[in-house]
Amino acid sequence: MEDNDEERSVTFFSCPYLGGLVELNDERERHIREKHSAMLPDLYRYIATTLAEPEHIQRSQTHDNTRLFTRWDESRAKYVIVVVVSDVDPRDWIVTAYIADKPAKGATEWIRN
Repeated sequence: MEDNDEERSVTFFSCPYLGGLVELNDERERHIREKHSAMLPDLYRYIATTLAEPEHIQRSQTHDNTRLFTRWDESRAKYVIVVVVSDVDPRDWIVTAYIADKPAKGATEWIRN
């Protein structure tokens, strides 16, 4: 049997709010690097900090199983937003992450006091 599958890599980030690890696979990381280059060169740091210490968590306006973790980045004077999908298997994975001038939109699920 011939194996044509590329080896896939996955990076995991701690997310206390979800009570476990959130995965970032190579395809989603490539998407972020190509489409949201403002996250570079500190992509992993931005994701790790935002998932570990979010300021707001909103539910997606379009997908019930998706949350937007938001954190203000003082050094850039912008918001870092990490979008996490929670599947039923259970699996939490990052679909995208980006830098924004405004916080994410959606119904507030949690806010840091």
